[in-house]
Amino acid sequence: MFTPRLIAFVATAVLGVLCADASFGEGADRPLLTKWGEELDRNAVLPEYPRPQLVRESWANLNGEWDFALTSADAGQPESYVEKILVPFPVESVLSGVTRPVTPENAVWYRREFDASVYETGRKENSRVLLHFGAVDWEAKVWVNGVEVGDHRGGFDAFSFDITDALTGEGPQELLVRVTDPTNRGTQPWGKQSLEPGGIVYTAVSGIWQTVWLEVAPPTRVASLELSPNVEGNELVVRVNVVGPDSAKSIVRVATNSEGGQPLRVTGRAGETLRLRIPDAHLWTPDDPYLYDLSIDVAVGPADSRVVVDRVESYFGMRGVKVGKAADGHERILLNGKEVFSFGPLDQGWWPDGLYTAPSDEALRWDIELTKRYGFNTCRKHVKVESARWYYWCDKLGLLVWQDMPNGGERGIGPSEEDMVRSESSEATYRHELKAMIDGLANHPSIIVWAPFNEGWGQFKTNEIIRWIQTYDPTRLVDGPSGWADRGEGDLLDEHNYPGPAMPAPQANRASVLGEFGGLGLEIPTHTWMESGVWGYRNYDSMAELSSNYQSLISNLWLLKRSGLAAAIYTQTTDVEGEVNGLVTYDRKVVKIDPALASVWNRQLYKPSPNMTTVLATSEDPSAMGQVWQYTTEEPVGGDWTSNDFDDSGWKTGRAGFGTPNTPGAAVRTEWETADIWLRRKVRIDDPRLLKDLYLQVHHDEDAEIYLDGQLVSTLPGFTVAYSVVAIPQEAKRLLKPGEHVVAVHCHQTRGGQYVDLGFLAVQEGDGDEEQPHPVVSNADADGVRKR
Repeated sequence: MFTPRLIAFVATAVLGVLCADASFGEGADRPLLTKWGEELDRNAVLPEYPRPQLVRESWANLNGEWDFALTSADAGQPESYVEKILVPFPVESVLSGVTRPVTPENAVWYRREFDASVYETGRKENSRVLLHFGAVDWEAKVWVNGVEVGDHRGGFDAFSFDITDALTGEGPQELLVRVTDPTNRGTQPWGKQSLEPGGIVYTAVSGIWQTVWLEVAPPTRVASLELSPNVEGNELVVRVNVVGPDSAKSIVRVATNSEGGQPLRVTGRAGETLRLRIPDAHLWTPDDPYLYDLSIDVAVGPADSRVVVDRVESYFGMRGVKVGKAADGHERILLNGKEVFSFGPLDQGWWPDGLYTAPSDEALRWDIELTKRYGFNTCRKHVKVESARWYYWCDKLGLLVWQDMPNGGERGIGPSEEDMVRSESSEATYRHELKAMIDGLANHPSIIVWAPFNEGWGQFKTNEIIRWIQTYDPTRLVDGPSGWADRGEGDLLDEHNYPGPAMPAPQANRASVLGEFGGLGLEIPTHTWMESGVWGYRNYDSMAELSSNYQSLISNLWLLKRSGLAAAIYTQTTDVEGEVNGLVTYDRKVVKIDPALASVWNRQLYKPSPNMTTVLATSEDPSAMGQVWQYTTEEPVGGDWTSNDFDDSGWKTGRAGFGTPNTPGAAVRTEWETADIWLRRKVRIDDPRLLKDLYLQVHHDEDAEIYLDGQLVSTLPGFTVAYSVVAIPQEAKRLLKPGEHVVAVHCHQTRGGQYVDLGFLAVQEGDGDEEQPHPVVSNADADGVRKR
């Protein structure tokens, strides 16, 4: 969406001043920038090698300032270029220096010159010059020195062209790129972009948005690698795809070293399935993300005199993933044969200054490191595909990834609707880009789940698509689908519930997961994208309030693990445009919940499922009589009404819960219709272990204050629509002694339904051991490789 602060900031010259001066404040007339955007070096934009899993030495980065023109879609090549754009930032982004919308009626033109003289030596040796694009949204056509070298459709996958024959003998070479993009007015995958701002859609993204680069490679060369770890077999299944005049008769050698340094090698023909033995493999996990280096040589010629013509470097991780029955009888996600509770944030990968494009590699890494600091082991990459370096950092730092397919299509479906019917061209485009996404990302050990559909957006032929992915890549799980309209297939049974938590009823052979929950919002003034209209699923006024409610969510999530919950995704890593439900602000400058605290709460989820003891029962069961309380609807007099020695004999007696009928989640036995109610009762707790592990179990509508022996142990603002568990501060627990205790509650109502009821649970760590090994089932098919 194009806010006043964004539209006001369009000039490249002004951008240069702001990027050079990192000290300015963010007023209403200023763009929202990250620190990396403020410090951006326009002469070294994303200079890192862009393809970490297939590395050659000879390459050149073409990021930087290009000539730019925006024309009508039916216009020819511009006669002149009066504007500049900073590649690879999308046209609409602040960092591009253009910051204007691109419609389906427009064409975007990029032009730059590069010096080919550095490649003279390579060309004399009959090498080829390759032009690579990390990603362009959406349709690109490319010319070099006036010669059309190729075109490409697809907004999220890398592509390249051999431009050798279009190069001139010396001097500057002209590179020209034309891009068109229908955004959400087309049927192609477009994620959350929109030309019509509003709701949960974001600013449209058009043009080049990942690194552009040149590479010198031999005529016969590695085109791609397929790396499939087989944990059970202690081997890496490899296929080296080679192109060029001698590709059919080339020999490849794949080599790594054992953890102890012993050389490990396998040799065979290009394109064949090779099995590289990895004895006593060091397995990749989020806690121990061990990566093996890998080198690949391509040789041609007779057996006694073969010549190595190409060499590339790569890496791999040994890990396997499947769904299987755990020791508690529930279907769980098994990583390397061991149960893992996959837990992390929804990560949308948007940046206020670069939109789809992070301002630096350090920024990419910062998001992942922060996720780890919070104690998460997972993130769900939401309806966007990232650059190869983002997945590299997940591989290297140890973060499991659920990878969404960006949504698209003519429309979405509701939770109870039948699958939509796509047009023939729309379906073909979706299938093409889905395959391209899997092919481009399949070697990353961090990715464990493919999610082809999200909440019915463009959902069609659901089970057919799920089965195709399971066949094409049997080394990973398939979410089927994420939220809403489940069709009974897929490895994961996925529910979305805000704020939650909740879970779908377990099914055989599928893991029950909470694909989205939370969405707890907090607006931080001067760090928001919009001056008004921001939102979260549940909004709070302070960091303390936000943290308390987050802790309560996590406590309740841990209890669901006992019922079979296998994974959960919290919304979300950062604020995004109008959404303020991130753990961090959109500009990454304010961390809303302390990672040191949250990591303690989050890591509880990786422990065995809890054991629960009812200390004081709630009245949640509508078939039961309900617990008896003393209550009054008039403000108490005669002393401290929360203390143990207060005389409540003049109060009324009633059975919980207290409230009005039809309040969501309520079991009303005593009607309460006034603005306030005060409750008291006694409970005896003699076991000190129960006191140590005590939690509240409460349903309140609206604000509630809860006291134990005269101490305020919890302040609960707002309302709930179901019973939830709330942690009691440790300092309050330490003051509790075995014996009789007085529980006192005050609940205040302003509008809508009203209800209050509470009890106590003792929640203790279970006796199971999550680290006990389970039988490993190979994730390889009959040939041990993905079927492509």
